Amino acid sequence: MYKVFINERPIILIDSFFKESELNILHYKNTNISEVIHKLKVGKALGFILFCYNLEECWIDFKSHFNLISAAGGLVLNSQKEFLFIFRNGKWDLPKGKIEKGEQIKETALREVEEECGISKLILGEFLITTHHIFFHNNKNKLKETHWFEMETKSNEVLIPQLDEGISIAIFKNKKETVKALENSYGNIRLVFEKYYQK
Repeated sequence: MYKVFINERPIILIDSFFKESELNILHYKNTNISEVIHKLKVGKALGFILFCYNLEECWIDFKSHFNLISAAGGLVLNSQKEFLFIFRNGKWDLPKGKIEKGEQIKETALREVEEECGISKLILGEFLITTHHIFFHNNKNKLKETHWFEMETKSNEVLIPQLDEGISIAIFKNKKETVKALENSYGNIRLVFEKYYQK
């Protein structure tokens, strides 16, 4: 299964039976991807489930409709088992950013967390999940693919949000505060936490 968000509305690609849903269910081979994107973009549908006979072939075809942007980020825990959040554009988010030319995915994940939160002494942990969302820039549809890693820090240094990236707050939150923050976050960020708690 692949799940892609547009303005918090999902496109789910599957190759097996899916229980009844309020989402529109279509066969991928009969689907006009541009039309699906437009309906989600203007809010004419809650989301779509696209049934595929060959999931990997469908996924390759689906991605070919977009300019692909690769990014990486981290789910960071401190010694009190609190999670590192950033606040940007009115939402709680996790630190992440675009992979630069010649950079390894893990290097990007560490660099972006350090830059966006002013934190050091990060210990890279396991790969968690890759998430996807579609955004619009210069009248083009772009697909952002973000690779997420677990990280730890023992540092107690003061966090410094990267203001020039629109980040107004960088803060660690306990479990109760995390649940509250996720109510004002993104579908992909909730997927990262779901994956973490499934381990």
